[in-house]
Amino acid sequence: MADASFPPVLRESASELLAIHRRAPRIVRYVADLQKWLLSQSALALHFERKLNPSRPPLTASNLAKFLIENRIASHNTAVAHLKEMAYYKLFEPVETTDRRAIPLQATAYAETLIRQWFEGHLRSLDRMDAGDRCQRSEADETILYRAQPHIARRLFHNSAWYNPPESIALFVRSESGSNILHDLMSRVPLAQVLCERTWVGDVSARLMAAEYVISRSQVGRLLAAAQNRGLLGWEATQMSGDCWISAKFALDYRRWQASKFAVISEVMADIQ
Repeated sequence: MADASFPPVLRESASELLAIHRRAPRIVRYVADLQKWLLSQSALALHFERKLNPSRPPLTASNLAKFLIENRIASHNTAVAHLKEMAYYKLFEPVETTDRRAIPLQATAYAETLIRQWFEGHLRSLDRMDAGDRCQRSEADETILYRAQPHIARRLFHNSAWYNPPESIALFVRSESGSNILHDLMSRVPLAQVLCERTWVGDVSARLMAAEYVISRSQVGRLLAAAQNRGLLGWEATQMSGDCWISAKFALDYRRWQASKFAVISEVMADIQ
């Protein structure tokens, strides 16, 4: 938060996350709320641990549910439903086995590509801050993702600053596709460390956001109206369209929330040779 290069790096990161959405809109829309994001990271953690060490438990609904319940993320039924959805989106596929008691799954090549884009995008952001070589190392050694992601996931599950964000952030990330809207808004914020009480960010409308992120206009409207009622943002005009401002508290809450994730990724990468 104190580094002057963090605001521009964070804005670039938000733009990269939105670019992943544009490449895979249906999938990113599905995981664009915090609980589903945590569910997906959990499943990938079990997948990569098994990939590196075949003696580790396979990814099954039962094993995922145990992992989630231990970390207070979701119930057994939620885990089962999520794995079915991930299989439907072709992110996970069955593994051939002679054991009929369980149906182990593994991440598809497509899922690994998406998580690598997410992972290396964050590494590039960190490297821009300190001229590091994290992303270069990852590109040269594909196993760094396999080794790092489970540690990142587990640390974030125990990081209350991440899984229990401020009310301003929770409003967006605990609603379907709300994360996309949040990143869009924050990608418009100026790069200064010290922000005015109200920062003007240009034209924001429910209609345009609904079209961009394949969500209903009424849902976007409800989110923006709730944010406006809490003083997080507002418009020059009386209706929710046209030139929009974002409060300093909202922008700083976002920066602090994202900083907790970047700090975890940086710490994990420092431990990986």
